Parts: sequence; C-alpha cells; structure tokens
Amino acid sequence: MADPIALSGAPGSPYTRKMLGVLRYRRIAYRLLPPSGGALGGAALGGVASTNLPRPKTPLLPTFYLPDAAGVLQAVTDSTPLIRRLEREHAGRSVIPSDPALAFLDELIEDYADEWLTKAMFHYRWAYAPDIAKGAAILPCWRGFTVPDEELRARGAAVAARQIERLRYVGSNAVTGPVIEASYRRFLAAFEAHLTHLPYLLGHRPAACDFAVFGQLTQLAEFDPTPMALTLKLAPRVTAWVGLMEDQSGVEPGEGDWISVTDLPATLTAILAEIGRVYPPVMLANAAAVTARTGEVVAEVEGQVWTQQPFPYQAKCLGWLRQSHADLTPAARGRIDGILAPSGLAALFV
Repeated sequence: MADPIALSGAPGSPYTRKMLGVLRYRRIAYRLLPPSGGALGGAALGGVASTNLPRPKTPLLPTFYLPDAAGVLQAVTDSTPLIRRLEREHAGRSVIPSDPALAFLDELIEDYADEWLTKAMFHYRWAYAPDIAKGAAILPCWRGFTVPDEELRARGAAVAARQIERLRYVGSNAVTGPVIEASYRRFLAAFEAHLTHLPYLLGHRPAACDFAVFGQLTQLAEFDPTPMALTLKLAPRVTAWVGLMEDQSGVEPGEGDWISVTDLPATLTAILAEIGRVYPPVMLANAAAVTARTGEVVAEVEGQVWTQQPFPYQAKCLGWLRQSHADLTPAARGRIDGILAPSGLAALFV
C-alpha cells in the first residue's frame, strides 16, 4: 500500500508493542493514531482521533485499519492473523521461517506467548498493590491526560476494577498465582540461558514468536514493578533483549540465519519443555469446558489444581494450532512430532 498503515494502540498493550516491533523490523510504513480527542486528549477505550474510521466489534488493542477484498476499510484486531496478512502483502524481511516445520514451531511458541505468558503479565499487574497502583495511575493517561485530576483518578479506579474482575478469565487466583509465578521464573531462566548462545529464539534473525514474547515482556520487564524487578534480578540478558527488540529495523537477515529443526539447540529444547509443562493441560481443559459449555475450567498444572472461567478464544487458538499441524506434509509433521513428544507438547495434537 502506498499510504502508511493506520493503527491505534497504547504502550501498556503487549499486543500493540508486538505489532509495532514487527512493523519496524519489516520496515513497513505505519502511523500510530493518537487517542480520541486529538493530541493525547480524549478518553474512549480504543478510541482514535478520526471519527471516520470503522470500529471493531470488540474494542481491542491494537486495532489496524485495513481494506477488505472490496477495498472497504475494516477494523482488524487479532495480532497473529495480522502478521500473516502482512507477510502476504509486503515482501522481504519475513518473520515466518521458510521451513514449514520451523514455521509451525514458531506459531506454537507465538501462541504460548500470546495466551500463556500474558497470564503472568495480567497476574502481576493486577495481583500486587504496587503494580495495581502504577497501572491505575498510568494506563488511563495513555487514553488522554489533559483532564482534571479527579477525572483521571476515577478513570484509574474504573480501569483497575474492570481488569481485576477479569482475572478469572486469565486464571489468576490464590491457588493458581504461585503456579503462574513459578512458570514465569522458569521461563526467564530458560530464556536467559538461550540468549547466551543465540540472539533470537529461532536463530540469528527474529521470528514472529520473538515479537510475541517481546510484547509480553515489554510489560513484565519494563513497566510493572514486581515482575520488572524479578526479571532484572534473574535474567539481565532478557531485560536487555527487550530494549533491543523495540526496534530491529537495522538487522539484515539472511536465509541461513534460521536454525534447523533437525538440530535444535539444547536451550530451545529447554524452553519447549517449560511450555510443555504448563500450556497443554490448561489449553486442553479450557477447550473441553468450552465444548461442553461448562462454567469452569479445571486442570492440574505442576501438581496444583487449576481453575478459571472458560475462555472461548483460547479454544479457537488450539483449533488453529491443530489445523496447522494437520496441514504439514507427512515429512514435516514427522520432524515436528519428534520434537513435541519429549517436551510434553504432543498432548495438544492427539
């Protein structure tokens, strides 16, 4: 497209940061629209300055404004399909590996970041008093801060109340909180070890999964006080990596920069093993609860009972992953299945 892609978003949205990272790395021109009301005035959730733009069915960040097949502008919000659309419409500097087997692994890790690491982000932000206080103070400012103090405080209280109420969808509660935190610490340790050998998850060039992990870590490592201190203490390389991932436009990727699925580094295998410990039981139990239309997800993670409200979108995510697995050629699927089995991830595809 000749004109820059228009999108709305906010710094406190991990998916906004994910997509901005992709756009910068791929050198795709974009314009990030200000909140409604003009230069950082206004207030509406997901609102943007122009009233002529379409509104998404559900206000989510980021929202991209892209033409459909008939040329009619549409509001599009799902980051994973957006990345694939950008791949089709903009050549060069791909974030999807050319090897279908490695591309599947990329998709799986991206989904883990989007749907599991976000549990840690949401949990830490809305379970600890210092984090709640910072979120309530700053997040409303990113919707517009040229308002009286009383109004800003009221908005902050409303944001905190709404998000804390949503913890039941994430699965963060008194029982699951320690499970989420232990998983995050193990992920940090595994990723820190990986970064001693490779600059990105899948080699020497960033993939979609890198930007998905980056998006969540912009909040966990750079905004929310409790996980920010923890990340710096346990994984200084990870903290530094997040800063560098903000703008990867200067990286010059080559096809040989991808790792091979036939020779995965042990550090990536360790990351996959961590994903396999926590991700399959919750995703499978959630999908079962959505299918059965029950009111509660019950699973066992690391010997602990896991309960949360069913989340239909994550059931769709599992369906998409299973379709991608089924679409692999027999040879590619054989290579992937040899990786999934020892990590515990094969349970997702039976």
